[in-house]
Amino acid sequence: MYRLLSFDRGRDALLLCLFLLGLQQLAGAALIEMKAWLAPQLIERAWQRTLASGGQPARPWPWADTWPVARLRAPAQGVERLVLSGGSGNALAFGPGHASISAPPGSKGRAVIGGHRDTHFAFLQQLENADLVQLQLPDGSWRTYRVEKVRVANSERETLSADVEIEQLTLVTCYPFDTIRTGGPLRYVVEAHPQPDGVLGAYTGKQRLL
Repeated sequence: MYRLLSFDRGRDALLLCLFLLGLQQLAGAALIEMKAWLAPQLIERAWQRTLASGGQPARPWPWADTWPVARLRAPAQGVERLVLSGGSGNALAFGPGHASISAPPGSKGRAVIGGHRDTHFAFLQQLENADLVQLQLPDGSWRTYRVEKVRVANSERETLSADVEIEQLTLVTCYPFDTIRTGGPLRYVVEAHPQPDGVLGAYTGKQRLL
């Protein structure tokens, strides 16, 4: 009888532990989903504050180490993304990131924007030569670019120079798109040039492929 009671108590304790573990897993999944829903809302609100202030950067949450710097739009693909400052993993988790060492969006030189191939920049594989890409800048103005070249590059053998005389927009993601391996050297590069619509600032510098 004593052994039977011990067995029942042990079984009940095990079931309770499994139940609590299940609740923890469910809570963790719910938290991830909440973050996935909330972060874009906060980033959009931060961008609206930037536009309202005439270009003053606004952090989406107080402890954020990134903020929106542009709105990227691909009309033919029906895609719109907010571009964040920096190309770190933290920034890229929430959207494409502008490499701060490259030219600022909308100025002379090469502005480099990178993103993950399986989320925010999966649409790059749909871009073709002559497609249009648009950028909204912090002052609210829009720049229109035409895709001039789509290619695959090896980041171990090639660097991108931002020391150019004209404005260029370069979108970069890892390649191939459908591989399950990560960390390879291949990059999918979309190069676009602006359509004439205004006077540009100046920038010089060098940027390595993301």
